[in-house]
Amino acid sequence: MPLNQLTRGLPRSAPALVAIVASLCLSACVVAPLPGPQVVNPYPQYQGEAEVIAPVAPPQPYSEAITVAPAPGYIWIGGFWGWGGGRYAWRAGHWEAPRAGYHWVPRSWDHGPRGWHQRGGHWAR
Repeated sequence: MPLNQLTRGLPRSAPALVAIVASLCLSACVVAPLPGPQVVNPYPQYQGEAEVIAPVAPPQPYSEAITVAPAPGYIWIGGFWGWGGGRYAWRAGHWEAPRAGYHWVPRSWDHGPRGWHQRGGHWAR
């Protein structure tokens, strides 16, 4: 129904009054984002990467199509769910040159007392 039919018989200022009351009512609605990540670094072995703590569990990992290695011996570093901006986002896997005497330890999510902790992937001896 058009606004002019709803306000027929009301004073001329009624539409403005209705608009003001509606805007005041809607301004009371608050949409709060999920809390941001807490960043701590209790694990120095993760080569300077901070541990991220998320309030909810990560989704199941994607099944990625692994592309052809850019050169012989390269190692595939699988993708992972990263937390940021109040949500998870998939970070695609990639190829890396091997490091002599090291092996790749993938990222992981573990449930802890403050939420879900992401342990950064790193090269280990």
